[in-house]
Amino acid sequence: MMRLTEMNRRALARLVIGAAGAVALPQSLTAAEDASSDKKILTISGRIREGHGSVTYTRPALEALGMHGFTTKTPWYDAPVTFEGVPMATLMQKVGAAGDHVTAIALNDYTTDIPMADFSRFGVILALKRDGNYMPVRDKGPLFIVYPYDSNPVLRSSTYTSRSAWQVSQLIVK
Repeated sequence: MMRLTEMNRRALARLVIGAAGAVALPQSLTAAEDASSDKKILTISGRIREGHGSVTYTRPALEALGMHGFTTKTPWYDAPVTFEGVPMATLMQKVGAAGDHVTAIALNDYTTDIPMADFSRFGVILALKRDGNYMPVRDKGPLFIVYPYDSNPVLRSSTYTSRSAWQVSQLIVK
């Protein structure tokens, strides 16, 4: 039986998508790719002291920083959702962030600027899990910047929902 490598899975995914248009990949292929513990899922660069201009994280490295969670209603789900992840304030402290805001960049090139003051003021997290499960790319994962929207009425505005970003792959400290 042939074993699929990471590169072969991606090539197969492109082939399947190219040949079948909107046909979804089998759950086993996307889950295997999303679950790879040695895959770098986040790069942080800009005004940081950690690393040489940038630092990368795998899922286990992020989890080792300490996970926190909260349950909140969001505009993206019908019912309240429990998110678990790394507090953004902790992550910024770890990399020695020296800026006043962060640009988050998603896998689809969506960008949003977030004031660093939000992180400690509101308890913003970089979520890895939703309702106890890791979030796959096809469902806002692997990383989702989330505010605890129910904790403060001011957070229920488009100002803060627009600062949330899913499928985050890069953070640039400015």
